[in-house]
Formats: sequence, C-alpha cells, structure tokens
Amino acid sequence: MPNAESLLDEWFPRSDPSLQSLRTQVQSVHLPAGQTVFHRGDTCRNYLVVVSGSVRVQVLSTGGREVVLYRVGEGQSCVITTSCLISHEAYPAEGITESPTDALVIPQELFNEALGRSENFRTFVFASQGQRLGDLIKRVEDVAFGRIDARLAKHLVDRCENRPGLITATHQQLASELGTAREVVSRQLKVFEKQAWIAVHRGSVEILEPQALSRVWMDAE
Repeated sequence: MPNAESLLDEWFPRSDPSLQSLRTQVQSVHLPAGQTVFHRGDTCRNYLVVVSGSVRVQVLSTGGREVVLYRVGEGQSCVITTSCLISHEAYPAEGITESPTDALVIPQELFNEALGRSENFRTFVFASQGQRLGDLIKRVEDVAFGRIDARLAKHLVDRCENRPGLITATHQQLASELGTAREVVSRQLKVFEKQAWIAVHRGSVEILEPQALSRVWMDAE
C-alpha cells in the first residue's frame, strides 16, 4: 500500500519544481481510534487521504438506526468529502476512525489549486471518486434489494476469512453493517444457529460451518 511519501511523489513529483510549494503545504495527522473525523452538518474544509488505518462512514436514520455506508482504507479518499468540497455542501454523514489512523490532509484552497496545477493529483482525485462512488452505489443496491440471509452469511464469512472462528460483534453492530434492524439480524442468526452453522454467544458469533454460509450467498447471486 502507498505511504505518505509515495503519494506525495505521485501527486507532486520532485522533478517538477513548480509543484513543490504545494507539496510542502500538505499536512500529516495521526488520529486515535474512535475519533470523529467529521459530523453530519459540518462544513467540509479539507480533503483527506488515509495512509494507514480505517475510517468508517455512517448515517443515522430518523429512527435512530445506524447504517454503515463504507470504509475509507489505506490509500483511499472519502467520496462524500470530495463531493462536499466540490459542491460546498455540508456533510450528510459522519466519519469515525476504527483504528489508529494516519492521513494526509489538504485544506480546501490547496485542494483547489492542486486540482488545477497537478495532472497526477487531478487523476487520483477523480479516479478515486469514480471507484468509491461505484462502491457506494453497490452498497445502496445491497441494502435496498439484497436478501438479508445472503448478505448476513457473506458478512460472517468475510469476517472469519472463510474458516471456523469467533467474530466479536453484537447483533446491533451486525445490523449497522448490513443496514437493517437488530431484530432482523437476530432472527436470521437463529435460523443459521438452528442449522448448526453458527453458535451465538453474548457479544460474539462463532462460525462453525463457513462453507455452508458461503453457499447461502453464492446461491443468491
């Protein structure tokens, strides 16, 4: 994965003296796990690229239900942040670090200037935006149209890396990941447990038959 220096070298090559003043204005930050990067309603003032760690982007429904939209991982930018910077709109969601996170932060004025002066930076921004927007649309499709049994089965298989093991997660946390209600997840977990594919414990789910779970979501595709 790219580190901070390799990203800066890509955006503002040392071979181009005219871009070095931009390079020196990029800030590096370290954020602890659990820190809110932006709140819903905040004005967007910075472009952020994660170097290491992860930022979870989520929304809160009017009924108080959390829905995870996506995660911003290493070498990635936040599609909502980019959109808000360009449109000058407030954040419609919130971002929270899931682990200690290092990131590059580019203030809006510098972001605008870099878009105009650095072809490499401009390519990175819009290529990232296109990819992440595609991921977000897929996420919305899954939440709106996907079968909950298949989506839950895939999530469990992905979390346990397709082998038996213990996943630390509450029913509410699983529901937030899948964009559904806790009661729906609880009912489906009971179905899987009755098949002896999993064992449900307080605050965790033990995966006993990952291959059986895999067949559920593969058959749904």
